[in-house]
Amino acid sequence: MTELDECDHVNGHHREDTKLKISSNPYRGGPKLIDGAPFPSTDVARASDLMTRCLPSGETPLVRVDGLAEVADLWIKDERSRMNMGSFKALGAAYVIARHAADLAEAPDIATLSGRTYVTASAGNHGLSVAAGAKKFGAKAVVYIAETVPESFADRLRAQGAEVVRSGADYAASMDAASEAAQHNGWTLLSDSSWDGYYELPYTLMEGYLKMAAEAAEQCPQTPTHVMLQAGVGGMAGAVAAYARKVWDDEPQIIVVEPDAAPALQASIDAGACIFADGPDSIMGRLDCKEPSLIALNGLARDADSFLTLSDDEVSRALPAMANAGITTTASGGAGVAAVMNADVRAALGIGPDARVLCILSEVAE
Repeated sequence: MTELDECDHVNGHHREDTKLKISSNPYRGGPKLIDGAPFPSTDVARASDLMTRCLPSGETPLVRVDGLAEVADLWIKDERSRMNMGSFKALGAAYVIARHAADLAEAPDIATLSGRTYVTASAGNHGLSVAAGAKKFGAKAVVYIAETVPESFADRLRAQGAEVVRSGADYAASMDAASEAAQHNGWTLLSDSSWDGYYELPYTLMEGYLKMAAEAAEQCPQTPTHVMLQAGVGGMAGAVAAYARKVWDDEPQIIVVEPDAAPALQASIDAGACIFADGPDSIMGRLDCKEPSLIALNGLARDADSFLTLSDDEVSRALPAMANAGITTTASGGAGVAAVMNADVRAALGIGPDARVLCILSEVAE
């Protein structure tokens, strides 16, 4: 893909050689790290207005969970029921498509985007959001998936009305195919990441995530002392962090959590430039992204305090206790919670027994 050319590369990152790594952010509160890319939107009113008019998204709960970590309060924003799609990503691509429909009609309906096609690559929930948004407003959705993606996920996409195309051995190859199809057919490429020259749609997509961030801010009984945000390309983390700074200023410590197999954001912060972080596959599949979104990287360089990586083993060990506490999820969905459950993480970050920690439970168990 052309966007890979914007990043340097870090090779040979192996989980068996990796211990817990935490990087402090020297760019906190500073200017853009990537000059050409914008900061994330914080215009929650714009997002909420559109969703109220034509994309009802409901509200997900904030739950207090005891017994998982030695902190005063552990608040979990539970996105498993969002729009009956099982993930926060329901607020992203579908919001972009709804925005396009609202630009064409005061009261958009099933025929508003008839004749338009959205294409993307997906290994998870983003593709479902594209498919659902297209279906709601009469567009067509084409979702490219890699050869390794389970057929059960392809069936879920088809159930939302998407055309599914298998192409390539991995996500990057399927995104290459989606991008080529968009150019060849005049379709709209709708990615949840951003790269040089591709900013408008992912900027809008991240704006949709503000609905979740605003709900969490209103639901928290006090300002959190710490916010744990798991990240792949960084879209959710970047949006939530930007809004957290808007409403809570500098009070919370914001910590970004990545798989040690894919520390693209941490490596980029360490290098002061966009880094492509090669590594083995991770069980945190939705976080296993080797290249950061440039919009998210700008936002998190400004807003996050620390970046940490966890191994697959560290996260998988936390999942049974999370299930027992009533917050069953995947390794990807629970990585932020797993981080605060880790005593070494708490010690390194100064998360003490008086801490009030906000986490996002980002997806339903598969």
